[in-house]
Amino acid sequence: MKTAILGGGLTGITLARLLAQKGVEVTVLEREPDYGGLCRSMSDSGFTFDMGGSHIIFSRDAQVLTFTNIILQENSQRNIRNTKIFYKGRHIKYPFENGLNELPKEDLFFCINEFIKTLIAVEKGKLSPPGNFREWIIHTFGKGIADLYMIPYNEKIWKFPTKQMSLHWVEGRIPRPPVEDIIKSAIGIETEGYTHQSIFSYPRKGGIGALIKSIASPIEKSIRTGFNVSSIRKEGEKYLISDGDNIIIADRCISTIPLQRLLKSLENVPESVRKSCNELKYNSIACVFIGVRGKLSDISWMYVPDKDLALFNRVSFPSNYSPDVAPAGHSSILAEITYHEGDDVSRMPDHKIIDHVIKSLTKINIVKDREDIVYTALERQTYAYVIYDLDYKKNIAVVKDYCAKQGVGLVGRFSEFEYLNMDGCIRNAMDFVRDHS
Repeated sequence: MKTAILGGGLTGITLARLLAQKGVEVTVLEREPDYGGLCRSMSDSGFTFDMGGSHIIFSRDAQVLTFTNIILQENSQRNIRNTKIFYKGRHIKYPFENGLNELPKEDLFFCINEFIKTLIAVEKGKLSPPGNFREWIIHTFGKGIADLYMIPYNEKIWKFPTKQMSLHWVEGRIPRPPVEDIIKSAIGIETEGYTHQSIFSYPRKGGIGALIKSIASPIEKSIRTGFNVSSIRKEGEKYLISDGDNIIIADRCISTIPLQRLLKSLENVPESVRKSCNELKYNSIACVFIGVRGKLSDISWMYVPDKDLALFNRVSFPSNYSPDVAPAGHSSILAEITYHEGDDVSRMPDHKIIDHVIKSLTKINIVKDREDIVYTALERQTYAYVIYDLDYKKNIAVVKDYCAKQGVGLVGRFSEFEYLNMDGCIRNAMDFVRDHS
């Protein structure tokens, strides 16, 4: 059986490898000149940057972690997380609820007082169950942590009102902080949150793209780049997949590409399905890469919730993940800015975004002297983050049901239209192979 896999990102490449190991003939069709999707890396002037934003390797899933460790072998750097939140000129420990004692006293009181009041109200049954993401944040953390960090940061990254977002996706992704940790944090006793990522790995050489290249190594000859799928037609038991010039014939078609692109390739899609697909929300991202002469802070990455301070929501320091992604005596910075098509950022020329980022980094004292900057670049990715609005469940059900009836498998972040981290993409590829081969 010949299987065509649409899309050569992390999910598609992992699928291809796992299927090939079971003796399945696979062909991966990737529209870009190189495979890797959001996990591609670029190297230039001695610097290596991840093109789809900062990526690290961590997971609660032991099987996935074992898989990535075997794949990377000796090309792996182990790191202890040192993550901060830039808040009122301070570097607050991440997650925010584990750094409460570092806040100004009035903010500390606001957070701990509201947390306790909310906790009592929940236990007494005086709070109705949350109906949207914003209500869930307040219900879980109290109004203090919600107002000072959680709501501003989430509305900055999603570019979407939290009260118009579903809450179904947060279970397991944003854990409820233990009460004792909140109290310890407030009085200055060290606590750790999100412990599953407190120690993370990263490729020593090649950026996160090295992981994809290593996964792809046994099946690289089966990857066809520069193949922009324009039509998918089923004739009998065969799928005819074309880029306008060439046709690939397959017995099975699995899509890992965005649903919006997939549906444009299918024939006679009902208007109701197209409408549901068009109403699925997502963010794009602009990644700004900066090379700096000298040593920077030892921070792993930093969140910036203040929308008036900078356009970027997160700044990471790849040279702290691995010493081999920057030239000797240099450091690197990756700033991430989410946007929607048609908004101010989408219309800004690249050089203006880069200039804004440099000014903002100088303002918050990450870059001391603009003269130390030796490299800049910018990459945009159209499909970056899935947004769970209140109509998400209804719309995704319509689209997935239609694709299932066409016999097209859906796996991965933008084909399943789920906010999957890297480990989630690998897990879903593993599960699909287990259930369909």
